[in-house]
Amino acid sequence: MRIGKDSVVTLSYTLSDVDGKLLESSDPAISYLHGGYDGVFPLVEEALEGQEEGYTCSVTMAPDDAFGEFDETLLRVEPRNLFPENIKLGMQFEGQAEGDDEDESILYTITDIADDKVVVDGNHPLVGKTLTFSCAVLGVRAATREELTHGHVHGEHGHHH
Repeated sequence: MRIGKDSVVTLSYTLSDVDGKLLESSDPAISYLHGGYDGVFPLVEEALEGQEEGYTCSVTMAPDDAFGEFDETLLRVEPRNLFPENIKLGMQFEGQAEGDDEDESILYTITDIADDKVVVDGNHPLVGKTLTFSCAVLGVRAATREELTHGHVHGEHGHHH
Protein backbone atom coordinates (compact mmCIF):
# COMPACT_ATOMS: atom_id res chain seq x y z
CA MET A 1 0.00 0.00 0.00
CA ARG A 2 1.21 3.50 -0.80
CA ILE A 3 1.19 6.32 1.75
CA GLY A 4 -1.65 8.72 1.07
CA LYS A 5 -4.40 10.68 2.80
CA ASP A 6 -6.10 8.70 5.56
CA SER A 7 -3.45 6.00 5.78
CA VAL A 8 -1.75 4.98 9.01
CA VAL A 9 2.04 5.09 8.72
CA THR A 10 4.35 3.34 11.17
CA LEU A 11 7.89 4.75 11.37
CA SER A 12 11.13 4.33 13.21
CA TYR A 13 12.90 7.68 13.39
CA THR A 14 15.71 9.76 14.79
CA LEU A 15 15.72 13.51 15.33
CA SER A 16 19.12 15.24 15.27
CA ASP A 17 20.44 18.80 15.39
CA VAL A 18 22.61 20.37 12.66
CA ASP A 19 25.75 18.97 14.31
CA GLY A 20 24.36 15.43 14.09
CA LYS A 21 23.71 15.18 17.83
CA LEU A 22 20.88 12.72 18.48
CA LEU A 23 18.02 14.50 20.26
CA GLU A 24 15.28 11.88 20.13
CA SER A 25 14.49 8.50 18.64
CA SER A 26 11.50 6.22 18.40
CA ASP A 27 11.54 3.18 20.63
CA PRO A 28 10.78 1.15 18.61
CA ALA A 29 8.18 2.88 16.41
CA ILE A 30 5.46 5.48 16.14
CA SER A 31 2.30 5.51 14.04
CA TYR A 32 0.51 8.56 12.74
CA LEU A 33 -2.52 9.35 10.59
CA HIS A 34 -1.27 10.72 7.27
CA GLY A 35 -2.98 13.56 5.44
CA GLY A 36 -2.84 16.78 7.44
CA TYR A 37 -3.80 15.54 10.90
CA ASP A 38 -0.68 17.08 12.56
CA GLY A 39 0.72 13.68 13.54
CA VAL A 40 4.16 14.41 12.09
CA PHE A 41 5.99 17.46 10.69
CA PRO A 42 4.39 18.65 7.42
CA LEU A 43 7.71 18.45 5.51
CA VAL A 44 8.15 14.83 6.62
CA GLU A 45 4.58 14.04 5.59
CA GLU A 46 5.30 15.62 2.20
CA ALA A 47 8.45 13.49 1.77
CA LEU A 48 6.52 10.30 2.62
CA GLU A 49 3.53 10.95 0.34
CA GLY A 50 3.20 8.15 -2.23
CA GLN A 51 5.95 5.98 -0.69
CA GLU A 52 5.69 2.39 0.57
CA GLU A 53 6.89 0.19 3.42
CA GLY A 54 10.70 0.05 3.43
CA TYR A 55 11.18 3.63 2.22
CA THR A 56 13.78 5.69 4.12
CA CYS A 57 14.48 9.40 4.05
CA SER A 58 16.05 12.30 5.91
CA VAL A 59 14.36 15.68 5.99
CA THR A 60 16.20 18.77 7.25
CA MET A 61 13.84 21.37 8.65
CA ALA A 62 14.49 25.04 9.36
CA PRO A 63 12.99 26.32 12.65
CA ASP A 64 9.83 27.53 10.90
CA ASP A 65 9.25 23.98 9.59
CA ALA A 66 9.89 22.35 12.99
CA PHE A 67 9.18 24.04 16.34
CA GLY A 68 9.27 27.67 15.17
CA GLU A 69 11.25 30.65 16.39
CA PHE A 70 11.54 31.78 20.00
CA ASP A 71 8.38 33.58 21.15
CA GLU A 72 9.17 36.16 23.82
CA THR A 73 5.52 36.34 24.84
CA LEU A 74 5.79 32.77 26.18
CA LEU A 75 8.50 33.80 28.65
CA ARG A 76 6.96 34.92 31.94
CA VAL A 77 8.16 36.09 35.34
CA GLU A 78 5.76 35.07 38.08
CA PRO A 79 5.67 35.76 41.84
CA ARG A 80 7.45 33.01 43.80
CA ASN A 81 4.50 32.63 46.18
CA LEU A 82 2.37 31.17 43.35
CA PHE A 83 4.53 28.02 43.38
CA PRO A 84 5.04 25.21 45.90
CA GLU A 85 8.19 25.31 48.06
CA ASN A 86 9.74 22.25 46.41
CA ILE A 87 9.98 23.57 42.82
CA LYS A 88 13.20 22.95 40.88
CA LEU A 89 14.72 24.12 37.61
CA GLY A 90 13.39 22.10 34.70
CA MET A 91 10.05 21.25 36.32
CA GLN A 92 7.13 21.57 33.94
CA PHE A 93 3.47 22.42 34.32
CA GLU A 94 0.52 23.36 32.16
CA GLY A 95 -0.83 26.89 32.00
CA GLN A 96 -2.43 29.50 29.77
CA ALA A 97 -0.49 31.99 27.67
CA GLU A 98 -0.98 35.57 28.84
CA GLY A 99 -4.04 37.10 27.22
CA ASP A 100 -4.99 33.76 25.68
CA ASP A 101 -8.75 33.22 25.76
CA GLU A 102 -8.60 29.73 24.25
CA ASP A 103 -8.99 26.50 26.18
CA GLU A 104 -5.61 25.28 24.90
CA SER A 105 -2.92 24.97 27.55
CA ILE A 106 0.83 25.38 27.12
CA LEU A 107 3.56 23.34 28.77
CA TYR A 108 5.79 25.73 30.73
CA THR A 109 9.29 24.90 32.01
CA ILE A 110 10.84 26.59 35.05
CA THR A 111 14.08 28.18 33.83
CA ASP A 112 15.07 30.36 36.81
CA ILE A 113 14.14 30.66 40.49
CA ALA A 114 14.91 33.70 42.63
CA ASP A 115 13.86 34.67 46.16
CA ASP A 116 10.64 36.34 45.04
CA LYS A 117 10.30 35.45 41.31
CA VAL A 118 10.12 32.38 39.08
CA VAL A 119 10.85 32.49 35.34
CA VAL A 120 8.81 30.10 33.21
CA ASP A 121 9.17 29.45 29.48
CA GLY A 122 6.38 28.11 27.25
CA ASN A 123 8.59 27.69 24.19
CA HIS A 124 9.36 24.14 23.05
CA PRO A 125 12.91 23.12 24.09
CA LEU A 126 13.89 22.73 20.40
CA VAL A 127 12.54 26.12 19.31
CA GLY A 128 14.83 28.02 16.94
CA LYS A 129 16.80 24.92 15.91
CA THR A 130 17.34 23.40 12.49
CA LEU A 131 16.59 19.69 12.80
CA THR A 132 16.99 16.53 10.72
CA PHE A 133 14.25 13.90 10.90
CA SER A 134 15.48 10.56 9.52
CA CYS A 135 12.98 7.74 9.24
CA ALA A 136 12.17 4.31 7.86
CA VAL A 137 8.63 3.30 6.94
CA LEU A 138 7.84 0.07 8.81
CA GLY A 139 4.22 -0.25 7.73
CA VAL A 140 1.30 1.37 5.92
CA ARG A 141 -2.38 0.52 6.28
CA ALA A 142 -5.76 2.12 5.73
CA ALA A 143 -7.08 4.03 8.73
CA THR A 144 -10.18 2.75 10.47
CA ARG A 145 -13.40 4.76 10.50
CA GLU A 146 -12.89 5.39 14.24
CA GLU A 147 -9.35 6.72 13.66
CA LEU A 148 -10.59 9.06 10.95
CA THR A 149 -13.41 10.30 13.20
CA HIS A 150 -10.98 10.96 16.07
CA GLY A 151 -8.18 12.31 13.83
CA HIS A 152 -5.48 10.04 15.30
CA VAL A 153 -4.23 6.45 15.33
CA HIS A 154 -5.53 3.87 17.81
CA GLY A 155 -3.86 0.65 18.93
CA GLU A 156 -0.23 -0.48 18.72
CA HIS A 157 2.22 2.46 18.40
CA GLY A 158 -0.70 4.91 18.42
CA HIS A 159 -3.13 6.59 20.81
CA HIS A 160 -5.12 4.53 23.31
CA HIS A 161 -8.37 5.74 24.87
